[in-house]
Amino acid sequence: MIDQLLGGPSGLASGGTHRNGFTWIVDTNAMREACLVLGADEVANSISSSFLNTTPESIPAPKKPILTSACPGWICYAEKTHPHVLPHLSRLKSPQALTGILLKTILSQRLHIRPDQIWHLAVMPCFDKKLEASREELTDVYWRPSSLQEPTPQVRDVDCVITARELLMLADTRGVSFPSLPQAPICTPSFPDPILDPFLFPQHLPGLHPRKCRRRNQEPAAGPSGGYLHHVLQTQLAKSPGGKINTIRGRNADVVEYTITRPLANRNRSHYVSDPQQQRQPLHEEPVTLENKHNDKEEEEILFRAARYYGFRNIQNLVRKLKPPRPRRLPGASTITSKPAPRSSNAAKTTSAATAGNINEYSYIEVMACPGGCTNGGGQIKVDDVGLGERQGKGKGVDVTDKGPMTQKEWLEKVDEAYFSMSSSESASSVSESEGDGDEDEDGHRDADIDIHNETMEEEEEMVNGIDIRNVRAVLKHWSQSTGIDMQKLCFTTFREVKSDVGKGANGEKDRVVELAGRIGGGW
Repeated sequence: MIDQLLGGPSGLASGGTHRNGFTWIVDTNAMREACLVLGADEVANSISSSFLNTTPESIPAPKKPILTSACPGWICYAEKTHPHVLPHLSRLKSPQALTGILLKTILSQRLHIRPDQIWHLAVMPCFDKKLEASREELTDVYWRPSSLQEPTPQVRDVDCVITARELLMLADTRGVSFPSLPQAPICTPSFPDPILDPFLFPQHLPGLHPRKCRRRNQEPAAGPSGGYLHHVLQTQLAKSPGGKINTIRGRNADVVEYTITRPLANRNRSHYVSDPQQQRQPLHEEPVTLENKHNDKEEEEILFRAARYYGFRNIQNLVRKLKPPRPRRLPGASTITSKPAPRSSNAAKTTSAATAGNINEYSYIEVMACPGGCTNGGGQIKVDDVGLGERQGKGKGVDVTDKGPMTQKEWLEKVDEAYFSMSSSESASSVSESEGDGDEDEDGHRDADIDIHNETMEEEEEMVNGIDIRNVRAVLKHWSQSTGIDMQKLCFTTFREVKSDVGKGANGEKDRVVELAGRIGGGW
């Protein structure tokens, strides 16, 4: 229904002063898949020199453990208060940033217009995504071709960000009843790039079954925050025959450690999995406790260790463990290292690297500022906002019967359920009925898992976590070659320490005010 609101005739185009809508409504899941593939490469490169280095020479590779950088609230916190963790941050841009730069670079080239003539709106579950869009690193200054000599103002990759809650407010101010919008998807015009069109809009592929033409939703095991850690685990598991994933819960549900282990007898087996069917097997996570660990008859080796930290209370413990040791002032004295907090005598003992204080044993840590993940973001629709949708639907044929009060926890469970499922509004019914050349099912429809590049059609497909890795790499390569911009500039960014002048004396504050006044022509 979001596409109907933003681009349909019954949505924004039916109200307001200018009665304008959006030409293309792009699913962020397309570039999320690209982020997952590039993120797994970044982790693989950090633990093995045999993998291709995807980090540009001008940007140093992150240190282990690599910390996710897709959460702007966490990034803002790290840059302002804990600069010692910046070398650990993943240099990969977020799906929002990748989608913005993709649209600005491709559309400006294909339509022969300037990037500032393209207006890109992002709908996100988080208010901090507005801060991300305002970063100087996410402007055309960092990817603009060097041949462009004339000075032009900075053009942001994402012009505006609104949250899901603000989306309801937008519909209300335009006089549009969101619940009464048609659930059928709109007919989106073809994207002006024949390679990127089916990648961004799978429903444009001819002859696809309507239920298969949308991007595959991730499974609940991937978590509510984009599935970064889940994809890294699946990638490493696909390279570890006989391996299994074990989980160790931390002090609360938002701290979880994951390890990939296998029996020592399988050490000499091949490191790579050649059977794509084995790579598509679902993730089976086996919880580890002290009891069943001692009952294991076969000794196991740990191949990979990762973790998840959600919520600022847990993040504070994480950054404290990543803090480098303080050197002693006395000559010849040893450095001071922080000791882990004493544990209760009745607490369950595990082999967690976090509880042992060896945080550097992790290869990857998924960090999100919101407890419970992104589905609990500050910009998500809350249980108190449901009344707005009910008021919009009253008297317009929409069932808004009162089913009793609902708590925020119950509402969040419904949000998670919707996040991991596909509603009827997400299935594309406007699919061409022309017959294709691919494999067809009993109803005559082709499967959506196809490669859009002819040069890789005959090669063995590489599927990890339901994502066609070769297809994603081919799309990224085409994007870089068609725009003439290095893929490392398109997909990677940098982070810096942010110092505040607050509390540093009156002179520093006065000099800062004079500097700002001079910039705006204050005449001081």
